[in-house]
Formats: sequence, C-alpha cells, structure tokens
Amino acid sequence: MSQLQRPLIIQSNIIRLCCPRTTRRTSGGLFAKSRNHRLHTKTVTDHDISRLASLPLHPLTLADLVKHGKPPLTTRQLLTSANFTLSILPARLAHRIQSLRNLPFIVVSNPHVSKIHSNYIHSLSTLLPWAEREIKTLEDEVKFTEVMADLVQTHSNTISILARGFLEARKYIQPKDVTRFLDEHLRARIGTRLIAEQHLSLHFSSQPHNEVMHEAGDTPGYIGVIDTKLKPATIVEHCANTVGEICELKYGVRPTVNINGEPDYTFAHIPVHLEYIITELLKNAFRATVESGMEREPIEVTIAPLPELIPESTGSSDSADPNSKRIENADQGNADVASHAFTGLHGSTSSTADANILPLKHSTPGVTIRIRDRGGGISPDNLGHIWDYSFTTFNDDQASSTLSGSNSSQSGMDALNAISGTGGDGIHSLAGLGYGLPLGRAYAEYFGGGIAVQSLWGWGTDVYLSLRGVGRIDGEDSEETSQTQTAEKRRI
Repeated sequence: MSQLQRPLIIQSNIIRLCCPRTTRRTSGGLFAKSRNHRLHTKTVTDHDISRLASLPLHPLTLADLVKHGKPPLTTRQLLTSANFTLSILPARLAHRIQSLRNLPFIVVSNPHVSKIHSNYIHSLSTLLPWAEREIKTLEDEVKFTEVMADLVQTHSNTISILARGFLEARKYIQPKDVTRFLDEHLRARIGTRLIAEQHLSLHFSSQPHNEVMHEAGDTPGYIGVIDTKLKPATIVEHCANTVGEICELKYGVRPTVNINGEPDYTFAHIPVHLEYIITELLKNAFRATVESGMEREPIEVTIAPLPELIPESTGSSDSADPNSKRIENADQGNADVASHAFTGLHGSTSSTADANILPLKHSTPGVTIRIRDRGGGISPDNLGHIWDYSFTTFNDDQASSTLSGSNSSQSGMDALNAISGTGGDGIHSLAGLGYGLPLGRAYAEYFGGGIAVQSLWGWGTDVYLSLRGVGRIDGEDSEETSQTQTAEKRRI
C-alpha cells in the first residue's frame, strides 16, 4: 500500500468534495470519523494572529486553481499544490479571527458567534505546525490533506451559525453593520474553503482510486472542483427541475422554463457556485410568478456568451467596458473593511487593497445569463434592500423557528427557500432570512462576475448574472496557458 493510500477513512470522507452532486448529497455523517482523528496542533497566540494578519493578501484567481495541471498530478505537482495552499490559508484565517474580534464585545459574546471564532482558532492551530515548513514528501502531503479535510468540515455550517448569532444579537448591532460584516466575512470564506477543497480534489483525483471520481463520466473535464467544460444550460435545467418540483408540491402549479440564446455554450467555472446562484435566482422567479397568479407565463432564461476581453494594456483599468472590472481585495473579503468600521482603523491590515488583477491577463471567456419573469417585479420599498443580508419579510418568530429547524410549510416562503442548500453548507436553514441573493452575488463577484437586477414594478423582473471563466486551458493552448500561469504566479 502506497503512502497516499494509507488514510482510507479520511479518503472516503472527502470523496464527496471531489465527486459530482450525486455523491455530495450522501455526505451525511461521513466526516464524523475524520473529526475523531487527532491532528497535531499548536497553541494559537495573539502574536501569531497579529503577525499573520499583517501579511498582505492578494486576490485569488481561477487561474491559481488550475495552474498545477490536470489530474492525475505528478508527485511534484501535488506537493506544489499543497505548498501553495499552505502559503495562503494561515494569513486568511488570521484575518477572519481579527475581524471577528473587532465586532462589538456583546456580539462576539453570543455563543454562536463565539463558536465561529473558536472554529477559526482551531483551524489555525492545525495549520501552525505546518506554517514554517515546506511539504516535501508524500507522507507529509497525506497528513496535510487530513488537515484540509478537517478545516472544510469544521466550517461547514459557518453561515447558518452566524445567521443565528446575528439574529439573537440584533438588538446590539445595526442591520447595515451586519450586512457589511457578513459581506466581507462570507466572501473571504468562499476563497478559504475553495482553496482547501481544490487541493483535496486534486489529491484524490490523482490517486489509484480516482475512478471513483469519474463515475457516470461526469468528471473528465474537471481540474479539481473546476469543470473546464461547464455547460450553464445543464445547470439551469437541473435547478429548474428541483425548484419546480418543490414549487408544485407547495402551490400545486409550476411555471415552465424556456432556455434560449446559446444553450450549447461551455466554459470553465465552478459548478457548485453556479448551481447555488441559479437555484436562488430561479427560486425567487418561481415564487414571484406563482404568487402573482402568472404561472402560465414562462420564465425565460437566456444564455449569452460574453465577448472576449482585449488583452490588457496600459490604462485598461479605466476602460468603460463593465466586463473589464478588476478583482480587488475588497471584492473577495480580504480588506477587512468591516473590522475598520467597528474599530476606527484605516487600512492597517489591508496594505495591498490596491493590488488588483483581471480574472486573467489574456482574453477570458465568460457568460451572461438572463432570468426574466412576469412575477410583478419588486416593490420600490423593497428594491433598495435586496442586497442586505439582514433583510427579510419573516417576523421574529418565523425567523427563529427557521434557524432552530422547526419551521414547516406554514409560510409561503418555506418550501422554496428550503432547497437553497445546494452547496452542502447548511444554507438550507436560512429560509426567509434574506441571505440567498446577497450570498449569490458574492459568489458571482468573487472572480469578476456580478448580478444586476432590473425590476418593472407591476410587470416583472430581469436578473442578469455574468461570470468569467478560467481562460483557454486545453492542450492546444498550452503555450498561452503556461504564459498566463507564469504571469499570475508573479502576482501572487
């Protein structure tokens, strides 16, 4: 048995991260055994946190995640992936700990917010033994992979726990401050989780048992968690079927969904992210359409490839092209803006906030997906609050029962909101709490995309989702890819 085959329990527990959605659904308590596996830890001191939090953070790109090559990776590539992951995570965890500590004390004292703080301390304690060394052997890589598995599981319910904490502490913090903190914290969390999951996926897809990852022929184009041949139309169809079934169960009817534009278009992106975003957008469209009595009007989904960007040139940052928006630290939750708002600091931990890059230096394909419904639109009173994490039409009792898991189908919102946990992240317990749309926008914007909403009050709503991909990564473009990866590596 090779060194990479030894921790079989850990391997089976992480497979759900690397497989298609059918496997992810069966995770259940698989991670419980790995959590019982004692990891080597080091006590986290205030000095460790301040030192790591002072390190500059640069935006993460999709190119960073694919630069180690297509699976199966060689030993050298696998070790490079592990060391890249190790070089990024400790500082990011320290930033989150510092940000939590800068919340008002009475908020941090809430047991749920305090639990999240403890989780970050635990994860940093498992990384510190590795922080001052380089991973040079396969045995070390296996042990490090166990640490990544523990990190992913430890933070699997962060969003729902934070939601409960802020709900209970809502008397002591302004809604705008909740939105600002969560927008920053959850964006940063996207990157932290993605970096860990990418290495886990690359690890297992490079092992002798990798045929498990390729069941149903669903992963030949995958590089870790990235599908290089992602077909948005397929994601839309899957999400529409899921939302439609729940809608019909609740209301007895379901609108039809018409997909037009270029449904055969493919690009490289993260399917789990797109699945969550599309589910949230369709959920809103279905509910509005049915509750306005317009269920006979189809919901139209148009898939339109974005034009390729002109190669970056001097002054391009001032371009009028909205698709050329640079990815900044603030976009990915790396600037600790919320912390400064509470403490009165002015950028002390975001010295590289001006370090920004395009999704790729070379032309990058992408897509715009328009979802159009005849659900009556969004009222002017509500339109200004749709991006607030704390915005909800639930009353306190309904919101509390939602988080406690005791909600039923009594509310018209419950059924459709109950399906928003496609990311396996406890998000399904956020029904009606106003987290779906702003969190979806965070996923979209993380790699330079975005969500725009146009509402005709009394008629309907158009939602425009734009996403940028990884770029050309096929074999015939290997030279360009190599140049791109070299350029991106310099920026990291």
